[in-house]
Amino acid sequence: MLEGELVRLRALEPEDADKIYGWVHDPEVGRWMVNDYPRSRAQIRKRCEERPVNNYELVVLGIETKAEGELIGIVDLRDADPRVGNAELDIYIGDAEYRGGGYGTDAMRVMCRYGFDAMRLHMITLWVVAGNERARHVYRKVGFSEDGRHREAFVGEGGRRHDMILMSMLKGELT
Repeated sequence: MLEGELVRLRALEPEDADKIYGWVHDPEVGRWMVNDYPRSRAQIRKRCEERPVNNYELVVLGIETKAEGELIGIVDLRDADPRVGNAELDIYIGDAEYRGGGYGTDAMRVMCRYGFDAMRLHMITLWVVAGNERARHVYRKVGFSEDGRHREAFVGEGGRRHDMILMSMLKGELT
């Protein structure tokens, strides 16, 4: 397990499916995410049971509180390319009780440290909806810089389009 000040990152277990099902169907969690079509509890459980083993190309970890051991979110590094040392990061705190308490920031730092140190990445990138200022603030706080804008690339509630912001962090820029 990987540990920070507030969180512990661990591999997901099949037993996590019920929590994930609740998060996937929470409008606040999905507001700024590209979501698939609705999935049943059984589909999510099957996906958790059949999840491939974490490897260099895709590392998916559950975020749990260090104090209570409560699963509160998910973070991943995906599409890692060893030839150039880049990967893309995704994160969300699914449990509303833990949003805004520093858990996401801590999880980001732990996962980025893992990417730079254990995976020997040179750069970690992410995409964020321009209107998601709360997430952008967290990303800047841990060392990400805004690199570019993909205009009207995200379709939100009611079909409203939003710009997407590309952010990146190089090894050595983690704060």
